[in-house]
Amino acid sequence: MLNQDVSQPLPRHFYFRDPLVVARELLGKKLVREYAGQRLSGVITEVEAYFGDGDTGSHASRGQTPRNAVMFGEPGHAYVYLVYGMYYMLNVVTSPAGVAGAVLIRAVQPLEGRERMEQLCGRKTQLANGPGKLCRALGVGLELNGWDLTLEQELWIEPYATPQSDQIQAGPRIGIDYALPEHRDAPWRLWWQPE
Repeated sequence: MLNQDVSQPLPRHFYFRDPLVVARELLGKKLVREYAGQRLSGVITEVEAYFGDGDTGSHASRGQTPRNAVMFGEPGHAYVYLVYGMYYMLNVVTSPAGVAGAVLIRAVQPLEGRERMEQLCGRKTQLANGPGKLCRALGVGLELNGWDLTLEQELWIEPYATPQSDQIQAGPRIGIDYALPEHRDAPWRLWWQPE
């Protein structure tokens, strides 16, 4: 179901909830980036939920550090980090301040500014079907770590489509082989394929 003519950022209270709840409800929302005077966007199609204490797949499993401090902050902010020295990952912070929680945005289906996204990515297909490619296609880097997503500036998320619950699939998160089996195998990765 498509929500027409809605273009304002999701409010802070949307993020002020359990990461798994927020993850499910982020599917179908539109991720928007203002980049060099141009609007780039995509519908969110894949996410992963991360918790704090007790989630050995999470950056916050051992408490707060300078790297993960944003995860412990006010919900509705971007948590951006670098992996393998080359790929940026975009997360949205959830849960009340002081309680770590975040949702990794793993994939979007491009909507606006596709040509510019192709230039940024250096490819014409599979532009944003992985978290590193997504950040490259939207020009997201460490300068947006801590960015307030409730402002309609630079980077935000707004309503777009509402997937039916039976269209959403769930499975284990990707790339956390170091986590305990109960966290590695938990069905906290969610995805949806728009029609």
